[in-house]
Amino acid sequence: MRFLILTKKRFLTVLCCLLTGALAVFIGIQGVAAITASATKRLIPIYCVKTTEKKIAISFDAAWGNEQTQTLIDILNKYHVKTTFFVVGAWVDKYPESVKALTNAGHEVCNHSNTHPHMPKLAHTEMMSQLTDCNNKIKSVTGISPLLFRPPYGDYNNALMEAAKSANMYAIQWDVDSLDWRNPTPKEIVQRVTTSVKPGSIVLFHNGAMNTPTALPAIIENLQGQGYTIVPVSQLIYKDNYTVDNAGMQIKN
Repeated sequence: MRFLILTKKRFLTVLCCLLTGALAVFIGIQGVAAITASATKRLIPIYCVKTTEKKIAISFDAAWGNEQTQTLIDILNKYHVKTTFFVVGAWVDKYPESVKALTNAGHEVCNHSNTHPHMPKLAHTEMMSQLTDCNNKIKSVTGISPLLFRPPYGDYNNALMEAAKSANMYAIQWDVDSLDWRNPTPKEIVQRVTTSVKPGSIVLFHNGAMNTPTALPAIIENLQGQGYTIVPVSQLIYKDNYTVDNAGMQIKN
């Protein structure tokens, strides 16, 4: 009987030690996982630029329609303003003459993916195809390979940011959204943009928005009246020695 009691005691002691050890290992694993997760930095595109210069960029996304493009070119030309058009590869296929017209007018034509998908849902190889196919189409028309990429829907994750980096491209968002795609009145577009802009802002418009051509002259006149210089995005951002903070502001090191 005494032998059995001692054996049970030893068994319970060993069991307690095993449970304690297992708990310690579990806690350790969880701790490492938490540290690893916290150490994974979210990669963020450029939304705006920190600068003391009164300089901003105007950009247009072109994915579907084309009815307004030449009108926009004419308005921008009247005010001697150069901008950035982010175009989808399929749009280049459909409207190559408009792509040429944009380039001939001095605007930069950049990458907005090949087919406008939700790119974070794609595998890495599909992401790269979206980037390279669009770049190749633009280059075939303009002779210039784009350096800038805007994610469709403004939708991105770390994998997409890494894909853009591996393609030697800068991922660009915006900090002033005209919301022109909702078809607000021209007055509302003017008010929204001119009161939101600050030095280093990147403004988002769409080439197919109904009221943008009507609002654009007043926006340009207002911003130029405030002393702003309007440039393409590539002339606003820093190309090296920079960081991007959690709000997407690009800061020169």
